[in-house]
Order: sequence, then C-alpha cells, then structure tokens
Amino acid sequence: MKNINYINKFRSDKVLTSKSIFICSFLLFLLFSSCTKELDLVSEDNITDATFWKTGKDFKLAANNLYNGLDRFGFEDTESDIAFNFPNSVSNGSYQLSETNSQWTTSYNYIRDINIILAKGEGSTDSDVKRFVAEAKFFRAWYYWKLFRIFGGVPLITKALDATDPDLYAPRATRQETVDFILKDLDEAVVDLPFKSELNASDVGRITKGTVLSFEARVSLFEGTWEKFRNMADAVKYLDKAIQTSSTVINSGEYGLYIDKGSNSYRYLFLQNGDDSNETILDRRYQRNVIGHSTPYDYDGNGYNPTRTLADLYLDKNGVPITNNMSVFQGYDTFDSEYIDRDPRMTMTMIVPGKETVRVFFPETPVVNWPDFPQRNPNTGYILYKYMSEDPELNNSGQEGDASLFDYDRHLIRYAEVLLIYAEATFEKNDVISDNDLDKSINVIRDRVNMPHLTNSFVTSNGLDMRTEIRRERTVELALEGFRYDDLRRWKTAENILPQDIKGIKIKGTEWENREPYSLPSFQSRADVDGFLISETNRIFDPNKHYLQPLPTKEIALYAENGATLEQNPGW
Repeated sequence: MKNINYINKFRSDKVLTSKSIFICSFLLFLLFSSCTKELDLVSEDNITDATFWKTGKDFKLAANNLYNGLDRFGFEDTESDIAFNFPNSVSNGSYQLSETNSQWTTSYNYIRDINIILAKGEGSTDSDVKRFVAEAKFFRAWYYWKLFRIFGGVPLITKALDATDPDLYAPRATRQETVDFILKDLDEAVVDLPFKSELNASDVGRITKGTVLSFEARVSLFEGTWEKFRNMADAVKYLDKAIQTSSTVINSGEYGLYIDKGSNSYRYLFLQNGDDSNETILDRRYQRNVIGHSTPYDYDGNGYNPTRTLADLYLDKNGVPITNNMSVFQGYDTFDSEYIDRDPRMTMTMIVPGKETVRVFFPETPVVNWPDFPQRNPNTGYILYKYMSEDPELNNSGQEGDASLFDYDRHLIRYAEVLLIYAEATFEKNDVISDNDLDKSINVIRDRVNMPHLTNSFVTSNGLDMRTEIRRERTVELALEGFRYDDLRRWKTAENILPQDIKGIKIKGTEWENREPYSLPSFQSRADVDGFLISETNRIFDPNKHYLQPLPTKEIALYAENGATLEQNPGW
C-alpha cells in the first residue's frame, strides 16, 4: 500500500515534472499491468529524462499506464430506465451541484500524463515511438470523451503545463471544438497503429486501427444524433463520419461476431469464452490471481436488476413487439410465461424464475433461482444472468480475497456495436435504410440468436417504425453494458422516459401474488393499477439542465481565484 499512497500523493499535486509523471506511471504499471495481460516490462534503476524517452520500449512502458483508466465492471445502466438496484440520483434527477467530480479529476490526470508522452515523442521518425505516441493520442481522445459525454465542451489542454502556464485556466471550448478535437486526435492516431491481425502475442489487447475507427464511429454517432434532434447545423457531417468509420471496420475483415457456442454464443461472449475473440475491439482486461473483479458477487448482492422496460423491449420469436396484435406473447400470469417464445437474448440476460443454474456460492450443484434467492435484491423481480459465471472455481471462492479469480474481461468496444452504429447512422442521415444495409448490420446480429430479419417490408406489414426497431435492437443487444443513459440523452427522449416510474414484474393477478416477498403488504401496496410492481416513483428530468451534468464547483472557484472564468452548464 505504500506505493499506492505515494502515487496518490503525487497525483494530488497540481503540476508534475515529466520525470515525476513517468515514475508515477511506472509504479502504476508495476501494480496493475495485468489489465492488459501481457505487456513487456523493462526494469530501470534510475529513471530520468536524460536516460529515458530514448526508445520505443520507453514509450511503450509510458503508454502502459494509460490502460489502467479503462472502465471496470459497474452499474452504469442504473442511471437509465433498464436497470435498477437502489434509487440512483442521476436517473431520478435528484443529483446536485458538487465540489468535485471523479471523472473530471481522473480524466485530466491522464490527459496530463498523455501530453508529456506526446511532447517527448514529437517529431520522432522511429516507427515504434510513433506507434506508442499514437496510442497516447487515442487515450487523450478517450479521456476527453469521458468528459465530453457528460459535460459537453470542456477546457482543451494540449501540452504539458508548468505551474505558471496561463493555460492551466483555459476557458471551456465549445461543444463542436471539443468533439472535433477528439476526432482529430483519432484521425491522427489511426495512421501509426497496427491492425489487430498484425499484433504479436504479447501485444494482444493493445490499441489498434480498428479500436480507433470503432471509437470514432461511437463518438460521431453520439454527436450526429445529438445535433440532429436539436436541429443543429453539423448533424450530417458527424453521421457521415460514423458511417465512414464503421464501414471501414466492417469492410476490413478483421472482426466478426463471437459464434463459438452456437445458439448460446451471446451468453458466453460475456464470460471467459469471449475474451480476445473476433468480436473484441477493446476490452478492460483482467488476469486470474493478479487483478480480477468481484462482479458476480456485486451483482448478486447489490443487484444489477433488469426492469419492466427492458423486459418488454424483447420481441417475440417472430420478430414483433409483444404489444403487437400478431404477437405470440404468453402474458404475465405465471412465473415463466413472459419468457416463452421471446428473443433468446432475453433468457441469456435474465434467468427464468424457478430455473436451476450454477450460481455464486453454489458452484457444484445447480440451485433454483428466485428474485430473492440466491440473488439478494428482489426489488424488480427480475434475475440477472448476463455476466454470471458458471466456473466452479470462481463460484466457490469467497467474496473476500479470492474475488480476484474472476478474470473475464469487460468488453468496452465490440463488433456488434459497430454494426449497430452503421445501421443507426445510415438511417438517421436520410430517415431511410435499405434492406442491403440492414443485412450487413442488424441482421448479422439477429442471425447469431436465430431471430427473424428486420426488413422494410416487415416493418410496413406489421405497422412498425424503423427508427424504433433500430433503437430496440441496440438496447437489447447492448443491455446492461452502460449505453442507455447516453442513448436517451442523444436521442433527446430522456425528458419523456426518465421521469417514468421504474417497474418490475406483475405481482397482482399472477402466481407472484401468492409468493413471498411479493405477497407481503409492503410489496402489494406498491403495485400500479395494472398490477405491476413499482420499484421507484417520483422521478424527474429537467430538460433545461439534466441533459448535461454540472461542472465541479471547486474547479469553477479555482478559476475565479486566478482571475479566470470556467462557465457552468445551463440550469446549474
């Protein structure tokens, strides 16, 4: 712990020398190198600017630290309407101004480290140096994106600063300046990076051309749709960028969907089987007994529970919504009726009540699953299956200490997302999409789970809406992977959706009415007029302020103390 405390002390300083920054990065790499599994480590006794920054290996070692900030497993979709554990201040609109924001602090700390790497590598003609400078540019875009997605335009710091540099208090860039800066870094990064197929074994997991292009597609779709639904000027420019970059990834032949487990491939993609598969574009990587995660324990205990909204989004087996008069939906009367004849991804994301599975703390003998056992949070009545390991060694370990055995990676960018980006951007550009474009995108995803194809004639003959179906496909394919909050905001539908009650299973007029805990008055009193459990009510979303989060007030005050202005977001 001494090393960690030493690093935290370093990071609390406003300005660091390049030597100190690298020592900090080097120590972090020693502690957490397993997030990228196999990265070369070069031992140095006396690291100084005079002896370092000489070779590609030096720059590689410096770049390794940047991977440590990649997203770990979490509860991101509880910020939306498709997952719930406890009331979430973001999704229910109760969050307030705060002095600090961890995303702001963490992102700018990494940006500072990155700017030093870029300065040291500037003008180099060494191909290895250029490669790791390109990685650093990707990560600068990544960390600015983490700021941009929730704050909008932010101060753009593009160089390593000393304590007297006036750019320490640079004003906020505009929204367009910020997103264009992100895309410019990505355009420059892609030139000097290898294809995934060119990586050697020790570099698997590092940033590639495909990573950069896929991330460009994500950022461009976000901004293109944000601008389209607010009647802003450059929507088509960004949608074109999303189409172009996603097309390049699709046409590269470098990636494909994980299908090694046949009709169950969607489920096993998110366990150890899917690590480093053809679908992987960027992962947060883990390694057993080195650095792991406690995700199944966390999700069983605190809960990452699907909601009524998510459950009802899954189509029936014939590809129509359950509200359609042609649907074969079986209703809610029994414990398992709503799961019958549905999109297979539903039962690979949620466990059918009463089904036996291998479960955390029950490694050898399958246990019957109910919302309150072995899952310990029954607040929606739905039981999470996605991410739940079937590895006996993992499931037999205690939450304390041995949780590091859970080592399957978190997929941050996967090929299915690229296909969804291509479909949505193509449709949103002209409000139409051809069957050929659907066949190269959404229908590839549907083929994995043997669902009927989405076509223009199918939409017309069943009285559907193409935009709704494209969005539905995105939501169910990427469910509980942390996309929904951003999607609702960029579509400008958050003001209509997030104030709605969070609901769960139907507990009145069904088998649930006679089974604890839902038979108890405390649950029965929370049923709506149709008998559905209300998990949370009185939610708000103010469209004048909640589409962007507030900047930390401590940063605004620091600017003011130094004669500068950091503008707060509207409504805050």
